[in-house]
Amino acid sequence: MVAPTSTPPAPATSATGRMAAVQDMARLMRLLFEIEREFVRTATTLICRVGEPELKYLLCQHVWESAGHARFLRERGRELSGFGAGESVRPELSRIFTEAAMPADGYVALAGFYRVLKPALLGAYRHYLSATHHLADWPSRKLVEEFVADEERHARELEPYLDTVDATEGIRHLRLALAAHGGLLGDHPRTPLSSGFVWESALRPYVHPATCNRGKYPTCSSAFSLDPDETPIVRPWLVDPKTDARVIRLMVYVWLMMELDAVDYLATLFIDTPAAPFDLHHDLARHLWDESRHSQFGYRQLPKLGVDLMTLEHPLDLYHLLVRMPPHERYAMMTMEFEAGSFPTKALVMDRVRELNDFEADTLLAFDRNDEQNHVRYGHRWLPEIMALGGERRPVAEFVAATRAKFAELAGTHGGLTPHALPPDRRLTGRKLLRLAGVG
Repeated sequence: MVAPTSTPPAPATSATGRMAAVQDMARLMRLLFEIEREFVRTATTLICRVGEPELKYLLCQHVWESAGHARFLRERGRELSGFGAGESVRPELSRIFTEAAMPADGYVALAGFYRVLKPALLGAYRHYLSATHHLADWPSRKLVEEFVADEERHARELEPYLDTVDATEGIRHLRLALAAHGGLLGDHPRTPLSSGFVWESALRPYVHPATCNRGKYPTCSSAFSLDPDETPIVRPWLVDPKTDARVIRLMVYVWLMMELDAVDYLATLFIDTPAAPFDLHHDLARHLWDESRHSQFGYRQLPKLGVDLMTLEHPLDLYHLLVRMPPHERYAMMTMEFEAGSFPTKALVMDRVRELNDFEADTLLAFDRNDEQNHVRYGHRWLPEIMALGGERRPVAEFVAATRAKFAELAGTHGGLTPHALPPDRRLTGRKLLRLAGVG
């Protein structure tokens, strides 16, 4: 549940008096803001639990678009009398979204979000359009019309992934919970829950899986090593001026694709920071979508350069290690260590790839670098607040240094435990990248 930050909104009852029409729409808008905010907080739990990269990418995009919806609703709502000054979410609404995240099978949870909650949200937006005045509320209406189109597209995009498991019972359970609330807007008759109904979120907290799901793809501990016969990214080759630029390009596309590990562990931060201000979650959602786009750079470019993606093992070490750390330590490692520490190497890589006169590669790498500069800025902005949420009182620099040391200790104990899923003759290695680049 998101903790209150200031004055809560007035109850969603029909207003009377001179400003009644504005207040009714403001209260409805407030509910829509809370719903979108809760989707961002809880649907992110799906990302590390589903296996298909394309599905992870879509979920990241949907979360980012929902964060944008919520931000507009908040900003527009603050212009209207009756929206409320705070950002708190009604506990009963928060409970429904937390319940949606609880199924052990990520695909059952996915069906709950996209067969129950997202259709209810679409219905709520349509209700808003039917209830508001087309001209008086034009600033809201035009954006809400776009949100309806987004929700309709979300449904189409996720439909191919919703029948991979039997989610009948999970969907029924969530529909009962929603009906007991009177729907997302609370505007339908409430259906009392039977004595046999059990709120799973009351029995146990949500816990992230110990390992992220990579579906059909082979896995390993790391894509980086010093051995060209073990991994596709050979650390010394990245910075060696003698390495052919075509090999550098292949290695950096592997590196980009494997930012999928950042997608998986960054997605865990939302539900673990329920008291965070909305703007923090908004920027995390942007960060998540950026990492998803970077992974897609490699995912879509590597096959064009002759790489069979089923020979490319997905590294799991970073997720394994970071999920053992509290959210403020996870975020510190990502922004202050991994991203800030990557700039010198990536600058060399960008210079080398420019030798190929590959406009698309240059463009993708430039946007990757620009995005990561923004992410480090996010880190400087939000790390102190996430630290405070976790009860961490040390100065930021001292905390980051201690977190770096803790990560190294965890790596020594829990790192390197995922064996290569493929034998050397079948998996992509640095040596094979030489041949694909035509230099070995």
